[in-house]
Amino acid sequence: MTTKTDLIKKLKDKSAEVAILGLGYVGLPLAVVFGEAGFKVTGVDPDQRKVDALNAGKSYIPDVKTEAVAKLVKDGKLTATVDFAVLKEMDAVSICVPTPLRKTGDPDMSFIISAMDELSKYMHKGMVVVLESTTYPGTTRELLLPKLGTEHGLTVGEDWFLAFSPERVDPGREDWTTINTPKVMGGITEDCGEVATAWYEGAIKTIHRVSTAEAAEMAKLLENTFRMINIGMVNELAIMCERLGVNVWEVIDAAATKPFGFMKFTPGPGLGGHCIPIDPLYLSWKMKSLNYNARFIELASEINTNMPRYVVSRVLEAMNDRGKTLKGSKVLVLGAAYKPDIDDVRESPSLDVIGLLQKKGAQVEYHDPYIPHIHHEYEGWHMDSVADMMKSVKEADAVVVVTNHKDYDYKEIIASAKFVFDSRNATGKMGEFENVERL
Repeated sequence: MTTKTDLIKKLKDKSAEVAILGLGYVGLPLAVVFGEAGFKVTGVDPDQRKVDALNAGKSYIPDVKTEAVAKLVKDGKLTATVDFAVLKEMDAVSICVPTPLRKTGDPDMSFIISAMDELSKYMHKGMVVVLESTTYPGTTRELLLPKLGTEHGLTVGEDWFLAFSPERVDPGREDWTTINTPKVMGGITEDCGEVATAWYEGAIKTIHRVSTAEAAEMAKLLENTFRMINIGMVNELAIMCERLGVNVWEVIDAAATKPFGFMKFTPGPGLGGHCIPIDPLYLSWKMKSLNYNARFIELASEINTNMPRYVVSRVLEAMNDRGKTLKGSKVLVLGAAYKPDIDDVRESPSLDVIGLLQKKGAQVEYHDPYIPHIHHEYEGWHMDSVADMMKSVKEADAVVVVTNHKDYDYKEIIASAKFVFDSRNATGKMGEFENVERL
């Protein structure tokens, strides 16, 4: 029996030992899906707090129910550790670590490199490795292949198998989750793709094979570049409509009645989350190394990055029109998460809006029912969510809606606030009010 045949058999009968490197928003849901499919899963993460929580049967991610984790732990299908040495016993390893941008805008590959260095210590024949972390085209072949295979004298596609399958996690969604969102799979070789597919199709409903790892890497970047550019376009439309005296939300709703040839995107205070603001810039960075300027990406990024500043400028102008200065005024920012009804603050425009308001001299507070504390990594400030939101609404000179959480009673907020700037059109269907302005 060949290495490939033997490994596929173990994957199909669920006797293969599975490891997930990185137990965050991507890794933990994937570990649970594999565990519920019948695999014995070991999660590996350097964060002792995550490991302790999982081994106690507790989830720290809203999309993963504690009951599901507790059952898997009880049944012996899920365990977690900070010790990478367990990898020497593993047949299948999925890498689900963060891939942020550096402050300079360059890809920060340190998490992938760290995971790869640890895995390299325990590589052995008969192993399949899948990278899920979003990155630039070529990463799987150029970084992982030499480190994990060549340095150990292992022949890829024969002794071991390597593929890329981009994560498609959208926190807060209940209709499309890890188990039913189609997975793109691209192997370094044809056999690599076949083995990786045999593994993943044992737990996930739909696997879409592509010919190479690079095609899979590029597909993920296309998905989020498409969204980023269209959001940039509609953000610029909002700026144009404001100067024209036209309601941008009315325009978008009207255009969206067309049953073909139009896809609805909405403006906002900026981009947030781990994917849309970051992934296209990985592609742009890669293309610069090939002497090509990704102009659409650069322009959309410029517009989207400027939206928090535009929101603050609109708040300043609105307060001036009401005989108030922003400097010295009390401003309450509603929402710290990057999108509604989740606890994820990664790349949230709220942080930029708060920072810019502070630089204008405003006394800023925030409220978010999901995020009790926020910390701005680069600027170094820390802030706690106000305990009594409605008290702060009444005391504020301006309330700025940055995240349109469903928990907020916007009718009560409008009735109690001196002035509301709504950057998400959360109040759009409630009519016009003298104390409300919208993006």
